[in-house]
Amino acid sequence: MKTINTPYKIKNLELKNRIIMAPMCQYSVDKEDGAPNNWHFVHYVSRAVGGTGLVMMEMTDVDPDGRITNQDLGLWSDEQKPAYEKIVSEVHKQGAKIGIQIAHAGRKAEDALHPVAPSAIAGSALPEETKHGDLNLPHALTVEEIKTIIEQFKQTAKRAVDIGFDTIEIHGAHGYLLQQFMSPSSNQRDDEYGKDLSKFGVEVIRAVKSVIPKDMPLFFRISATEYVDDGYGLQHSLKMAESFEKAGVDVFHVSSGGEGVPGSLKPGNYPAYQVPLARAFKEKFNIPVIAVGMLNDPKVAEATLSNEDADLVAVARGMLNDPYWSLHAIKEITHEVEPPVQYRRGIR
Repeated sequence: MKTINTPYKIKNLELKNRIIMAPMCQYSVDKEDGAPNNWHFVHYVSRAVGGTGLVMMEMTDVDPDGRITNQDLGLWSDEQKPAYEKIVSEVHKQGAKIGIQIAHAGRKAEDALHPVAPSAIAGSALPEETKHGDLNLPHALTVEEIKTIIEQFKQTAKRAVDIGFDTIEIHGAHGYLLQQFMSPSSNQRDDEYGKDLSKFGVEVIRAVKSVIPKDMPLFFRISATEYVDDGYGLQHSLKMAESFEKAGVDVFHVSSGGEGVPGSLKPGNYPAYQVPLARAFKEKFNIPVIAVGMLNDPKVAEATLSNEDADLVAVARGMLNDPYWSLHAIKEITHEVEPPVQYRRGIR
């Protein structure tokens, strides 16, 4: 029994297969207005044509100063909605579902004049990861400012529902603001948001849940371990995730890493190197889990699903290389594929 091409349902979200296009920043906004353009339209629709079950749009920020760069997407204004509606409509026409990942970069907002964070501790990044080199010293958020950002997540989620997205993913990984609050290396507050490292994430989750339909699943992307020497590990993220599940998370998208130079705990980048982390979440929680990380080989992706290490697989760089990765993978694994009629001469 091959798994990769079997349907999967989470609440009212019905996917035709187990393949997700992982969110990947395109840094291609051309007017600094945060709205998607023709590049984004072609980029996402082509992966829907290519057979992907769920297209997850890239990190989309809730505040202009919450973007990694000014070339990133945002959904902080109703004026941005029509550009997203065009993409969502066409992805649906191609038989795929589409979600949006909402986020705030926190101290990793490179173009913000005054980046923010839980504590006034500068982040770090490898030179190739930033335009400007060193990251600026962030401003430690006040409680009032924290409440404002939570409201921004809520309003962005509401716009996403209005636009017609099938699901929403909160970005709590890769060293951005939610993970900054989760990590004892970046959150050194002595108030309620420092004593309970899950509190900010829980309040964001509850705010988002309050404006999305009850039958719409909420995804949460989490870094299961940070790899930096003073960062957290798997047991810490599992503890955080307990609070997040209780707050309303329906699916965990399990990644890893944060910011800065990885320490001695960082494994080599080999196929499926993050799958054991996904399995740890699947063993602990009775909700769907997504595995991600060098699953570009269809046989590795299928093994991850068939071995029940995860319920869904997310593919990133493989889909940058091949918009039709999903069709090609299904063909390789099942020896049967149903491409769009226009492409049957070339793919069947």
